[in-house]
Amino acid sequence: MDSYQLELIEETAHLDKTVAFVKHEIQTRSDDLPIKKKKLLAARKDMWENTVHFSDDFARLTEINQYLSEVNAQTANYVNTLHRIDMYKKMIGSPYFGRFNFTEDGLDHVDKIYVGLCNVIDPKTHQIYVYDWRAPISGIFYRYELGPAEYHAPMGVITGNVSLKRQYKIQNSELKYFFDCSITINDEILQEILSRNSSPKMRNIVETIQKEQDLIIRDTDNELLIVQGSAGSGKTSVALHRVAYLLYDGLGPNISSNNVILISPNAIFSKYISSVLPELGEENVVQTTFDDIIASVLENRYKTETRPMQLESIIHSRDMGAGDARRRSVDFKGSRTFVQLLDRLLWHYAHRMIPFEDVYFNGVIVESKEELKNRFLNNKAGIPMAKQLKRLENMVMEKVYPLRKKRLKKLEQVVQRSEGHDLEIRPYSRLLSMKESKIFMNRLYRFTRIDYWHLYKVLFNQRGLLHELAQGLALPEEIEHIILDTKHILENGQVPQEDCTALLYLRLRVEGSDFYPNIKQVVIDEAQDYYPIHYEVFKLLFGNARYTVLGDIFQSVEKAADNSLYNHILEILNKRKAAKVFLNKGYRSSYEINSFTQKLLGAKQDTISFERREEEPAVVHKKTPELLDRAVIHDIESFIAAGFESVAVICKTQQEAKFVHLKLKDLTKIKLIRPETGAIEKGVSIMSSYMAKGLEFDVVIVYDAGKQKYSSEFDRKLLYVACTRALHRLTLYFTGEKSPFI
Repeated sequence: MDSYQLELIEETAHLDKTVAFVKHEIQTRSDDLPIKKKKLLAARKDMWENTVHFSDDFARLTEINQYLSEVNAQTANYVNTLHRIDMYKKMIGSPYFGRFNFTEDGLDHVDKIYVGLCNVIDPKTHQIYVYDWRAPISGIFYRYELGPAEYHAPMGVITGNVSLKRQYKIQNSELKYFFDCSITINDEILQEILSRNSSPKMRNIVETIQKEQDLIIRDTDNELLIVQGSAGSGKTSVALHRVAYLLYDGLGPNISSNNVILISPNAIFSKYISSVLPELGEENVVQTTFDDIIASVLENRYKTETRPMQLESIIHSRDMGAGDARRRSVDFKGSRTFVQLLDRLLWHYAHRMIPFEDVYFNGVIVESKEELKNRFLNNKAGIPMAKQLKRLENMVMEKVYPLRKKRLKKLEQVVQRSEGHDLEIRPYSRLLSMKESKIFMNRLYRFTRIDYWHLYKVLFNQRGLLHELAQGLALPEEIEHIILDTKHILENGQVPQEDCTALLYLRLRVEGSDFYPNIKQVVIDEAQDYYPIHYEVFKLLFGNARYTVLGDIFQSVEKAADNSLYNHILEILNKRKAAKVFLNKGYRSSYEINSFTQKLLGAKQDTISFERREEEPAVVHKKTPELLDRAVIHDIESFIAAGFESVAVICKTQQEAKFVHLKLKDLTKIKLIRPETGAIEKGVSIMSSYMAKGLEFDVVIVYDAGKQKYSSEFDRKLLYVACTRALHRLTLYFTGEKSPFI
């Protein structure tokens, strides 16, 4: 019997022992659940029956807290047991995927470290069957080859030697095979995993985390971590595993799922990634989009344009020959120049536009306008403008109140002399007549209330104001058109996406921000899609948080982008310690598709393609749209029959996707993905190019890659995004002339 067979027997025995223990733990904890539930219900009943439900008495509050502590403890005990059972059930089919032997310096004992989804520990003997992939010692598996290694433990840096690294293929609790390796993750495992069909939900990558990815996942030193990653390099997966790591141990016990927010490019992508953290044993963090933030902060006050609507508008205006006017307006209103303009507008309003006036009551001056203005401008604490004005309002009312009482006393004396009885003291709000009160308060509100919407409209409505404020700033050539167009749009009540962002900025600067007070870690995906003004908004919303920012400048659609984008982010967010990291190896697409998309991009990109060989992309010409439709339907049926589980027909715009869906839906089973409500499922989907960003499919069919559709640099980016979604097969159809980029 050779050494492999001997070790196979040993490894099989260890696997059987681990599986048996996990099954035993599942059964034991399941048996305990009814008891824990009974204790929890009893604790709740005791608190309900033996305490008062409302009290201002300190002693009774202490008693309530004691009962509440017991209820919380029993709840945590019950929930933790449920959570552990759930994790063990996920693990039982494959409890671990890797192992390494580690000998700590100064010791002779060799530790066999098995790495899996979560810790598996015998509570009686303290034997560790499996280490959580996020445990400090598990980092050795991802980062080191055979030889010297180290990890950061709570007591300090532990050094030692790795004498064995092993990977396993385990299915249904059965060991299929194992092999030893000296590198971090063996390409054989990667080949097997990356050759699988795509899933309607993003999957975890704990088995295949690469060294450069692990360094990002476990980074806790930087307050701002920027990741530039090429298409298919695993940026989003790394970000989600980083969140799971931080929730596990990375930032200590002071961070939980409600302290983390993930800003996704759209609702479809949010749904696509929603299963990763639960797979890793963590609750889903707060997920949102910038459109959601607009709706929340602006409180649905206006009829606003969404990001997909904005992109559709930009593409449509170009395709209809209207030029780049809309895109240039978007560029300007997203720029740092426009942020400076808004800041100057706020200064101008504070110093020159607030109509301070003398405040009189009953013929007596309460405050002069000079005193009010001086108090307002003497704002060394940096209190937001609206709050500062509210303080002035309260100060005035505090001075008016005694004068009102004095006036009331005189009125009482007059009434007593004339009628011989006491006048009932009226409430504070009625010390003046209703008419008098209304006049007085309206005069006060004229300078103590500020509306950010009105302020923004003034910038475009007041003739010459924008140019006056912009002295020394570089304005676009089309500035007059932008001013007139914005004025007209705002008058009609429809607020474009770029103006929504400006309104967000103004409201947060004017009123302050307490919309997300608990957020400690912000993850921003598709960073290249945001402009400087967006990062100014993020800074206001999440001022004290740490950031993980992920992007790909080559997937910036409507604007030019290079690495200077990340310098702007560094300057705006202005964190004490920050770092930029590059992921340049693509794992999503086959080698042939990666090579094709690199040529399509037409720009130098330092990208390495993973060596997974498959078929070359197909570029197919059809004489008529009808023949093209038939070919697409034939391809769809052939790909599904061949075992591919997800096929995406990608059109340039949402409008085109709707039109093509109408043509094909009665001829083949195909689902239209809508920007606001869509979700990726197995089978055949049709969508716009920009909505496909971040997603992946076994097969991508570009519906019409002709010159008429894709001819500008703007179009090139859309086509690049569409093609980089493919894992295994890519086909591009066209009529007439093909795109010059193919």
